[in-house]
Amino acid sequence: MAFVGRLLIIAASLLMLGRPAQALLVWNWSYSGTGVSASGTFTTEVTPNADGFYQIVAITGSDNAVTITGLQPAGTAIPGNAPYAVDNFVRAASPQLTVHGFGFSLANGDYANPFYNGSTGYYEYRSVPPYVNGAGPETPVSSFSAVIAYASSRRPVTSSNFRRMVAGRAGCLTPSEHHNFSGRFCFRLAADAANGNYLHPLR
Repeated sequence: MAFVGRLLIIAASLLMLGRPAQALLVWNWSYSGTGVSASGTFTTEVTPNADGFYQIVAITGSDNAVTITGLQPAGTAIPGNAPYAVDNFVRAASPQLTVHGFGFSLANGDYANPFYNGSTGYYEYRSVPPYVNGAGPETPVSSFSAVIAYASSRRPVTSSNFRRMVAGRAGCLTPSEHHNFSGRFCFRLAADAANGNYLHPLR
C-alpha cells in the first residue's frame, strides 16, 4: 500500500505542476480462429522502434467473452509458457506481432499469448490452471487485426491495487515532508471504456 501511495503522490505532483501528459496511441485489435475470438483496445507508446513496432502499455477487451484483466509484463512469460517471454509489441504493417507476441490475463484465471510464428501465421497460446508448461492449447488464428484509432494525451492507471483502492470514489492528498508539492490535491478516478482509468484533478 505504501507503493500505491507513492504512485498517487507522483501523479498528483505532475498534475499540479501543470506538466503536459505524454501522448499515447489507442488501437482497436481483434483476432479469431477455430474456438477462439478476442477483441479490445491497446494503448501504446507513440514512438515506434526501428522495426516499426509500438510498445503496448495497457490492454482492454475480452477473449471468448471472458474479460481481460491485465497485460503480462514485457520480458516475462505468461504462467505455463516459460521460457517464452512476451515483448508486447504491435505494428501497423504485416506481420503485426513478433514471435514473442503479447500476453494477458483473464477473469476466469486463464492466460493467453497471441504471437506470430513466422510463415505459418498467428497463434494463440492459452494457459489454464494449474499452468503446466507446454500444456497449451495452441490455436491457429485465421485473422489478426490492429488499427490505430486515435491519439490520447491521457495515461492509463495500470496498477490493479491502485484501481481497487480508489475505484468509484474521490479522495484528497495532503503534503508530506518527503514530497515536493504544497496544498491539497483532490482527485477522482474516471473510467473510460476505450482507455481504462485516469486520474483527474478536482478544481
